[in-house]
Amino acid sequence: MKAEHVPFIVDLARSLFPVFLIVLLLRSFLVEPFRIPSGSMMPTLLIGDFILVNKFSYGIRLPVLNSKVIELGKPERGDVIVFRYPEDPSIPFIKRVVGLPGDEIEYNFANKTLYINNEPVTQIPDGRYIGVGAGSNMTGREERIEKLPGADHAILVFPEQTMPHAQIKRWEIKPNEYFVLGDNRDNSKDSRYWGTVPDENLIGKAFFIWMNWDLANGGISWQRIGTHIQ
Repeated sequence: MKAEHVPFIVDLARSLFPVFLIVLLLRSFLVEPFRIPSGSMMPTLLIGDFILVNKFSYGIRLPVLNSKVIELGKPERGDVIVFRYPEDPSIPFIKRVVGLPGDEIEYNFANKTLYINNEPVTQIPDGRYIGVGAGSNMTGREERIEKLPGADHAILVFPEQTMPHAQIKRWEIKPNEYFVLGDNRDNSKDSRYWGTVPDENLIGKAFFIWMNWDLANGGISWQRIGTHIQ
């Protein structure tokens, strides 16, 4: 039997198809990479961090339709989540969950204090922050350890900055919605400005920094590689 000649490009496509299929399945249902473009989550996440997001933490969803087909879990207070920005779902955002369904949330812009169900969340001063690379403009901000129930984490505040709007705002969180804040409290547009994140906008839980690339800091930051996100 005479062997048929297979064009190189066809043979290459056949060879690579299983790889493309595996990558597509991984990105659609399991893990997806994202890059941090801004400083709104400093000091937890720096500009140029490349992170991995667990896409099944909050349920298995169909690609494109984004409809949940298997319920696996719900966001917990303190989770760092990636979601579709409610005002433009084509844009992925990353923030920290502080308010759960049924909570009453209050934020005092004057003293930078978060209240959950009428209880203030303790903040412990931790010195002045020293920024690096593209985030060096945050040098001098006050770093605090915010003790969310079961989820201590660092935040940045600018005590000297006054806000032109109401000093205290309050929200009641509806079912299947979440209140999120950036860790860089005075440099983050979050639920204080555009409202809550509905469950259907969730993409997944950020859990790992696999690389940082910041030209303003000399390129790769080796010490951030392999860092778990708290």
